[in-house]
Amino acid sequence: MSKSMPLGRAACVALMVLVCGCSHEQPNPPPAPAPPTAAASPQETVAMAAPRIPAVGTAAPNFTLASNRGGQTSLSDYRGQIVVLYFYPKAFTPGCTTEACAFRDALADYEKAHIAVLGISPDPLDAVVKFGNTYHLNFPLLADNDHEVSAAYGVWQPKSMYGKSFMGVARTTFVIDKDGTILHVFAKVKPLGHDQEVLGWLKANGKVPS
Repeated sequence: MSKSMPLGRAACVALMVLVCGCSHEQPNPPPAPAPPTAAASPQETVAMAAPRIPAVGTAAPNFTLASNRGGQTSLSDYRGQIVVLYFYPKAFTPGCTTEACAFRDALADYEKAHIAVLGISPDPLDAVVKFGNTYHLNFPLLADNDHEVSAAYGVWQPKSMYGKSFMGVARTTFVIDKDGTILHVFAKVKPLGHDQEVLGWLKANGKVPS
């Protein structure tokens, strides 16, 4: 009888495949599922949303806010009268004080033309009351503490300072006609001389007697 020759490893593997119809290799595990994408927080959603300032010729959003003069003030209270509605970032800051005091000093010129001036900021009511009293401001200051009105006018916007990002009011002024439509928008306002800039536009467009 002849001796059997030992089978090599490759031959053994091949024989096993033929006999078992399978391979010794294990199938690859299924890929792990991708981690769920985190939903943006409400604050991030607000920050990413592009603000939309109402267009000239469209209706100005109505509002009702607490006034430094007491009670509530609505835009609709001024129907039949041109309104200069200016948004400022924060009471008592240098730029906002300059702008408010300039409107105070020029108010007689606005009142001669039967034009109302209203200031809105995201300050609490007690802050705008103190602001008005400190600087003897002779027009209503309205407290938009939850910044809903600022958002409706598209001026609640992403801002940055000293490397930090935050939401705040972009200094903006709206001229609103007697029927409640927007006549003009002053964006990126510079506080110094803005009262005369608005008055000049009103005169040039026949809203104030020359």
